[in-house]
Amino acid sequence: MIYFLGDVHGRIDHVLPAIRPRGDATATVVFLGDIEAQCPFEEDIRPLTEAGIGVWFIHGNHDTDRQRSWDHLQGSWHRCLDGRVVQIEGVRVAGLGGIFRGEVWYPDGVAATHQKPAVRSYGDYLARLKASTLPRLRDSANVTEKALKHLSTVFPEVVDRLADQEADILVTHEAPSCHPHGFPAMDLLAQVMGVKAVFHGHHHDGRDYGAWEAKMGFRTYGVDLRGITDMKGERVVAGEFDYARRY
Repeated sequence: MIYFLGDVHGRIDHVLPAIRPRGDATATVVFLGDIEAQCPFEEDIRPLTEAGIGVWFIHGNHDTDRQRSWDHLQGSWHRCLDGRVVQIEGVRVAGLGGIFRGEVWYPDGVAATHQKPAVRSYGDYLARLKASTLPRLRDSANVTEKALKHLSTVFPEVVDRLADQEADILVTHEAPSCHPHGFPAMDLLAQVMGVKAVFHGHHHDGRDYGAWEAKMGFRTYGVDLRGITDMKGERVVAGEFDYARRY
């Protein structure tokens, strides 16, 4: 069974007690971004891996708020699904980490479908940043912060790479358009890849998107803050905000 973990924001102590008692022949967890690992990720997940649980992840926008959060993920890049399709427990799972940022996708300052993105890749963005910065300021904190922040930006190059592949499940940090703050570009990517389901984090919101399935052509599941949802869409652990809404 595959389990999808809503944004954990530095805490994963709830994961093993929820997964281990279920008695799956095999179990894999997928972090949906905003991990904010407090130590090297391999150390953080050791209780899971020692219990025989597989671990994959995508990154979220808050994983580049601090350099140390990003650094803590670097030794685990073999577990990252961003821009890849991986066979997990017989299921093709694709990943798209990060968020859409206007500086890249809407250079005119208005969200419009006719606009062309300002750059296609992170490398292009760095070159543009360097070219637009005075030489004496290129090592400034502001430039460094911009370069770090955009490590969690969705770039067209990654979207196009995924669009050339097929998958059963797409995991994303951003949401499709069925969420009030979602993006039609996510709908199109899921449709082109032929996925049956999308699982997303980011909004700390475990919404019921059932009414959208026929229109979009795939099922969508939002996983709330520190919530856990299985690959069938069943809520294993209610997110912290799900619980607050209920009570």
